[in-house]
Order: sequence, then structure tokens, then C-alpha cells
Amino acid sequence: MFPREGSILIRNARVSDTDGLVDVLIRSGRITEIGQDLEAPSGVEVLDAEGRLLLPGLVDCHLHLDKTLLGEPWIPLPEAHDLAGRMAASDYVLENVVTFSTAERGAALVRSAAALGTTALRSHVDITPRVGLANLHAILEVREQFRDLVDIQLVAFPQNGILRAPGTEQLLAEALAAGADLIGGIDPGGFDGDVEEHLRVVFSLAAKYDVGIDIHLHDPGHLGAFEIERIAAWTVREGFQGRVAISHAFCLGELPPPEAARLIERLAEAQITIITNGSGHRQIPPLPALWAAGVRVAIGCDNVRDAWWPWGQGDMLERTFLVAYRSGLRTDPELHRVLKSATAEGADLLGVGPYGVEPGARADLILLDVGTAPEAVASHPVPSVVIKAGRVTAREGRLEHT
Repeated sequence: MFPREGSILIRNARVSDTDGLVDVLIRSGRITEIGQDLEAPSGVEVLDAEGRLLLPGLVDCHLHLDKTLLGEPWIPLPEAHDLAGRMAASDYVLENVVTFSTAERGAALVRSAAALGTTALRSHVDITPRVGLANLHAILEVREQFRDLVDIQLVAFPQNGILRAPGTEQLLAEALAAGADLIGGIDPGGFDGDVEEHLRVVFSLAAKYDVGIDIHLHDPGHLGAFEIERIAAWTVREGFQGRVAISHAFCLGELPPPEAARLIERLAEAQITIITNGSGHRQIPPLPALWAAGVRVAIGCDNVRDAWWPWGQGDMLERTFLVAYRSGLRTDPELHRVLKSATAEGADLLGVGPYGVEPGARADLILLDVGTAPEAVASHPVPSVVIKAGRVTAREGRLEHT
């Protein structure tokens, strides 16, 4: 689709840490120099930013490429009122209603996200006795198809649980051997009914295949708090500090602040990342408290136009706005900080750094027709230009090539 790395000179860009306009020279996919009136090397493309804001590319740390219905005609969502009901509804739609394959629908979401500024993403892929490794093989094809457009990391995700779905542990092992990058988990207590055994399986597979961990945690209140305590204990005991993420962690926003503060200290000690999508139906983790404690926070779109939620098109800048809105963030420093979660901190979690607008960083960038980073979060415009590894990949929400 694209050459793997490119070279380009961006003129007259606004960088959030500078007052005036600067030039940014990119060679072989990396930023090599930032200054004024830089000389354009022979053969290097020149792009005039015309005063637009230059930011790092967006990093989506929680998607479900195998579940999306993008590309399909509009499909009404079935009635479902709890986790089990939504799982059953999703299975029904994906098995009986869709007309396009998993790979085709996943590719549609990658195209949409990339055109809207996402340059790296993490997707969970269902690994269940019902689907086996079929979804993984499909999304591995998508990852290869778009490897020069977006960095894609895959989580082997036990959507139906591990203990309550016999055979899943072996399937997860096969998924990791087949190319999944991380092992997932889901509600060890509320869903699988045995916190310790669920975590034993997850951490054992992570150690055996030397991969990171990303656990969906929907369980509320004190049950969720207990599970976070146990995930932190397992993380420290097994030496997985810095390699574990908890997605959602709604309980952190549901507990009294003193109890949440104690848990946040445990997360910081264990170097566990919290990933939020700014969900509209539950309390979300308290971002300012997490940041103050030194806990890494990342952001993801989660379900995009699927049988779980009808919303979205993989627009991470819009999602960052929603996270900020739901968190009550309003000052410029707060909006700068939430944007960091959607860019540099997400990139650090995915291991795709160094990331930023500075010499030595990867040239994964977006140009926005706004003046400041806080304005970018508040207005969440479609990027004027998306640059991946020094190559222009999209303009005004449309990919340069398909």
C-alpha cells in the first residue's frame, strides 16, 4: 500500500511547545530536525502546513476489530440488558446477520481509524470455543494488509470467560503461538467465578509466551476493587510490573475517594496501566487522581459500530474529547494531559516509541486546523493530514490509497 518509511519536510507548522511556526524535517520515518527556514534536501517532498497544529499520531489502545459492523448496512441492535445478553446478541448478529467477512469488516474499521488520525492500535480478538481461532486468523490478515498504515497489536481475548468455557485455556495458548501479542482476561470474579484460578491461567500463559496482559474489568464496586488488589499482587509476585493493563476498571469511579486512592496507590506500585473509553453508562476511573499518583492512563474507542454499541467510526480525537468531557476536564493543562494519554502514553504502552514532535521520534503525526492542543481536544476536527512513518497517508479524512 505504502513504502515502509518516507522523508518529508513540513514547513510552517505550529508545535504546541513553540510560539511561532517551525519547519520539521523527517528522514527515513523519523523526525531529524526542527527549526526555522530548514533547507529541503534533494528529493524530499515539501508539505506546507500553513500554520496548522502538528501533533503526534493518535494511539487507540482498546478496539475490537473482529466485532465491528462497519461496512455493513445499518443493523439495529438487539435488546440486551446485561453482559451475558450482549454477548449472546453479538454472537447472533455476527453469525446470522452480517454479509461481510470478519476480515472485511475489520479492514473497514482500520481504514476509518487511520483516515481519522490513528497511527497505532491495540485490538482484542475473541478466542472462544465457539469461534476457535477463526477471528484471530482473520485479523492477523488485516494486520498484515495494513502493516505500513497502522501498527496493530492483538490481544487473545477470552470473551466467554476461561473457566466457564472449557477448552479456552488451550485455545488461548494456541492463539499466542499463532501470533497474538498479549493475553487477555475478563472479570475473574463476576464472570468466571474464581479470581485466583482465572489469574493463574492468565499469568501462566503470559509467562510461558513472554507476553503482556490486558484484562477487561467490568465488575463493580468492592468486587472490582478486590480484583484490582489481586491483579496487582499477581503482577508484583510474577515480575510483570509495567506489562499489565486493566481496561475499563469502572469500580475506581464507583468507590468512595479514600478507597479509590488506596487502590490507585497499588496500581502505581505495580506499574499497571488503566485504559478507559469514557463509557457513557458507568462511572469511569478518576483520571486526575491516577495521573497524580503516576499511573499511566491510555484511551481507546472500544466497541465501534457493532452489536454492543452503535456509536463511532474509530475517531480517537473524538473519543479523547468524550473522555475529557466525562472526566470534567476543562483547563488547558488538563486538556494537554488527556491528549498525552491518547498519544505518547498509548504509544509507550504499545511499545511504539519514541513518540512526540521532537528529534528522534517516530514521524507518526497529524496536522489539524486549530491553534492549540486544548482546542484540538475540545473541537476534535478531522485531521487535515495524517503522516505515518514520514509518509502522507490521509488528507481531510480520506486515505491517499486504499
